[in-house]
Amino acid sequence: MYAQMVKTGVDHIQSKEEMSPEERAFQERVDADIKIEPKEWMPEAYRKTLIRQISQHAHSEIIGMQPEGNWITRAPTLERKAILLAKVQDEAGHGLYLYCAAETLGVSRDELLEQLNNGKAKYSSIFNYPTLTWADIGAIGWLVDGAAIMNQVPLQRCSYGPYSRAMIRICKEESFHQRQGYDALTKLAQGTPEQKQMAQDALNRWWWPSLMMFGPSDAESVHSAQSMRWKIKINSNDELRQKFVDQTVPQAEYLGLTVPDPDLKWNAERGHYDFGEINWDEFYQVIAGNGPCNRQRLRTRVKAYEEGQWVRDAADAYAAKKAARAKAKAA
Repeated sequence: MYAQMVKTGVDHIQSKEEMSPEERAFQERVDADIKIEPKEWMPEAYRKTLIRQISQHAHSEIIGMQPEGNWITRAPTLERKAILLAKVQDEAGHGLYLYCAAETLGVSRDELLEQLNNGKAKYSSIFNYPTLTWADIGAIGWLVDGAAIMNQVPLQRCSYGPYSRAMIRICKEESFHQRQGYDALTKLAQGTPEQKQMAQDALNRWWWPSLMMFGPSDAESVHSAQSMRWKIKINSNDELRQKFVDQTVPQAEYLGLTVPDPDLKWNAERGHYDFGEINWDEFYQVIAGNGPCNRQRLRTRVKAYEEGQWVRDAADAYAAKKAARAKAKAA
């Protein structure tokens, strides 16, 4: 998922007997799958958890533009350039939808961006890995966007209305992104031996970080239970990770590529693939800011924000001028 390590601020899951009348009525609406809208009463912890999750998701979308944007001018054909350009543009749009959804919870976009730029806010660990070859762009579409879709399709049923509705369009576009990535890797896998090796190398480097996207194991994800009760989160981390592995391994086999996991095997009794242990030390290091590209990604983001100040100033000045004209006309 694009939001990892989201804390609810709740250490104890209340029984209905422990809830206030407002909390009980709120939970009953959630249980009945009635959407919660911005101006309706909600627990403060619910609001803060949504802000953390939606903002992390939004930050991930705009940071995620960097590793792919770097390849727009180096894509192998004009068609691939156009596809990648459209995809990066989509990611900017996703960030916009999500920042708008977060703003309905009483937080400003300027505040959210300040938290990102000063390193206080987190974004998905996956975007702190480098894109070394064109095959990495295919791997991001196939694996990273595939993992994102696995989590985001259920979020269309999220209890918070603005977030749920934003996910509908985002999921449609992410499905295009996944197909684009898989198509790019298909061409490489069916190409020369060197091209197929390039595809295999990309799979080797992106497989494990993609599994980390779903967040820590359920045993370590102490805040998941409350988020699932509020239906901010629909499925557990391990459920989604298993579903992703089960779907993706046959796709790799079709490409003639080998998933880089010696422990991977089909378990007929479970009806699922068994897979090896994830390197959680690496995951937590990247989350803490010590990944291969953490500093580069944030530095680039801050530079772009600072260089775009004149655009924001111009927009503010135009809005003020337009408001002054309207006021004068009304007078």
